[in-house]
Amino acid sequence: MADAMKQTGQEASNAAYGPPPVIGPGHTFASVTEKIASIVLRKGTKRGWMVGFGLSFLGMLMMLNTITYLVFKGIGIWGNNTTVGWAFDIINFVWWIGIGHAGTLISAILLLMRQSWRTSINRFAEAMTLFAVACAGLFPALHTGRPWLDYWLFPYPNTMGMWPNFRSPLMWDVFAVSTYATVSALFWFIGLIPDLATLRDRATSKIRKVIYGMLALGWRGSTRHWSRYETAYLLLAGLSTPLVLSVHTIVSFDFSIGIIPGWHATIFPPYFVAGAIYAGFAMVLTLGIPIRKYYGLDDFITNRHLRNMAKVMLATGLIVGYGYAMEAFFAWYSANTYEAYMYKNRTTGPYWYIYWLLILCNIAVPQLLWIKKYRESTVMLFVISMFINVGMWLERFVIIVTSLHRDFLPSAWTMYTPTVFDFTMFFGTIGFFLTLMFLFIRILPMISIYEMRTMVPEAKLKSEAHASPDKPAMPPAGGPQESPA
Repeated sequence: MADAMKQTGQEASNAAYGPPPVIGPGHTFASVTEKIASIVLRKGTKRGWMVGFGLSFLGMLMMLNTITYLVFKGIGIWGNNTTVGWAFDIINFVWWIGIGHAGTLISAILLLMRQSWRTSINRFAEAMTLFAVACAGLFPALHTGRPWLDYWLFPYPNTMGMWPNFRSPLMWDVFAVSTYATVSALFWFIGLIPDLATLRDRATSKIRKVIYGMLALGWRGSTRHWSRYETAYLLLAGLSTPLVLSVHTIVSFDFSIGIIPGWHATIFPPYFVAGAIYAGFAMVLTLGIPIRKYYGLDDFITNRHLRNMAKVMLATGLIVGYGYAMEAFFAWYSANTYEAYMYKNRTTGPYWYIYWLLILCNIAVPQLLWIKKYRESTVMLFVISMFINVGMWLERFVIIVTSLHRDFLPSAWTMYTPTVFDFTMFFGTIGFFLTLMFLFIRILPMISIYEMRTMVPEAKLKSEAHASPDKPAMPPAGGPQESPA
């Protein structure tokens, strides 16, 4: 019955979105396993990987140096002032959290919707989520000024009676982001288990065999293992799906529950969620296109994957554009003097060039995705995704800084100017993020071996051959049945 329901759901998906991507006829189970596993198990490391890792590691060292100096000197080394108390730190926090949304969306929501085109990109998108959340968590932790006391944010039993203020939206961030990171990490690791077993069985180094064997948790590819794996994976997908919507909604509450003009807007929750998916898919393309080219994965990450991600970006970009239009509408329709001045200040004030650059990056340039030849050009997709990455960062700058630097009292107005430490911290986290991505690509399969094996032409025959009560319905991976080829 379950197999019949699964088949019916897949047929409905195929009718709506076209047939699932099938790897070229030259591929077999063994060739798919070999091509993906060889990236991890190969002896030696490519020079391009070493150069990229070295530059990223230097960026991470720059971040660590800035954090060390900040802990000793205080957050006064940043450009924050009395009026603009939130600046680069919260801008970068929201930006990184947004980037982390695409991984969970691709893995969880598209899995529940039976969209098989997610298969080639879900693994490194999930990893991107974890690394982006790790970068995001640094900023509010350091922004407290006393990061060694950040454990006060958790409701641990204590004799001092110093309990957190649960009415503070920043407390909501702590629980939302930590829950999101935990569920995403579990979801990512569960999906890795069959592939870790494959690496365990194919590794020639004893150390690698032991490490991958421990991480594989005794996987042997039995019917019981597959049954529990699929149940756990589906449950975690169901848990992750509401988190995609709730996490950035809660982050938007940091602003929308305030009375500051430019923040106090009910449109923020859906607007932030759409923006997060928009930025996340842009980052997936930014990473996926060079990885696809460098490792020759064109037959796995196909043009169909790139086109579908471009369409998702176009749709979410239109929602973001609608949010910008509603901000202008609210300023006019509310007849609120402060709200109207805030919008005028954004468009014609001291930071006017940032606002219009934001419109160029997030609204104007992505309209090129309506044109088919641009959607199918990897160079244009990469360029457009870079524009969106910059534009989404500028959006957070506009929301935070231009709403704060001129508030209700003209006597308190001041300009915000970032210092060199703001920039070293921001670019340092980019180096930290890329360092983790390079390590991930080198030591773990960046594409799911098991899921890609279901895309080869012989998968259907294998599935039918194993579709009996005592045999797994999916092609085995990482068990005694695994062919050494």
